[in-house]
Amino acid sequence: MNTSQLIESKLNPDSAIIDEICAAGEPWVKMVKRGQIFRIVDLEGNQAVDTLFFNANHALERYSMTDTIRAQNKLYLTTGSKLCSNFGNMMLTIIADTCGRHDTLGGACSAESNTVRYALEKYPMHSCRDNFLHALAHETACEHLGMSKRDIPSNINFFMNVPVTEDGGLEFVDGISAPGKYVEMRAEMDVLVLISNCPQLNNPCNAYNPTPIRLLVWERQAS
Repeated sequence: MNTSQLIESKLNPDSAIIDEICAAGEPWVKMVKRGQIFRIVDLEGNQAVDTLFFNANHALERYSMTDTIRAQNKLYLTTGSKLCSNFGNMMLTIIADTCGRHDTLGGACSAESNTVRYALEKYPMHSCRDNFLHALAHETACEHLGMSKRDIPSNINFFMNVPVTEDGGLEFVDGISAPGKYVEMRAEMDVLVLISNCPQLNNPCNAYNPTPIRLLVWERQAS
């Protein structure tokens, strides 16, 4: 049963050690150390945030959609969800969520998927896979780990609404997020966060209008 758990955070943005804006349609890469808290804020509502997580010390270990779904027997993510790696280890735990549901199945838009889903003339449009590839080629943290396009696994789509139909298909529909909604995670290992703030203009995942997001990181919180 995929029930949402809406829980607000007690953390003050003023105490964050990282507080950055990622522009609409752009990539973002950052290290989040074990015990630190990471928040993604949907500033204007309905923005899809395609996100990958890698073990910051061993890039062969990365977020696994199948391990995460299998471990929890749930398709969608919300407060309490454990994000698992392909090695079966816990990478992050969602500790606060004011949106209530985040997609694990929809994947990242690409030139190829834009062509298949929409039209041949959509092929040159900017995509999340373009963002991931650009970051892998040009971000120092990614270069240090020696990653390439073969290291791009299935991603999480934070704030994106992708219902599963009765016959097992996927529907890309209007989001359920709103301005200021956020999801917050505690890192259970040192992780490299790779985000594509989705530039998609062909489906309603972001209301046909990509918008900025806010990214915050806090130091480890005392228990």
